[in-house]
Amino acid sequence: MKTYNITVNGQTYVVNVEEVVGGAAAPVAAPAPVAAPAPAAAPAPAAAPAPAAAPAPAAPAGAAGSVTVTAPMPGTIVKVNTSVGAAVKKGDTLCVLEAMKMENEIKAPEDGTVASVNVQSGASVSSGEVLVTLN
Repeated sequence: MKTYNITVNGQTYVVNVEEVVGGAAAPVAAPAPVAAPAPAAAPAPAAAPAPAAAPAPAAPAGAAGSVTVTAPMPGTIVKVNTSVGAAVKKGDTLCVLEAMKMENEIKAPEDGTVASVNVQSGASVSSGEVLVTLN
């Protein structure tokens, strides 16, 4: 078991982490009570973008073999760095997704040409929603 001290917003928490062996967790003799605040406000906005997921099925209508780039988590697009027809290389930033007050760069998984951009700045997206397709 490893013990870590984690500080969040100025409050320090002691966290004990056990290694999982063989797919089963080791039994815990006496769990230590730890008061950790759990933010519940973040999941609520994620429910609203569900209707926006409807346009996503239209994106695979691109050329056969096109590559889809999807949102890894729900959030808001804060910047789109590409446009249709642009040549991109593996690792180029296609757009920036803000989730849980962190900006995540959505990068091209491989070299290609942008076939479609399905989002714009300010758009709320769901996890798995198609953001960009590449050929």
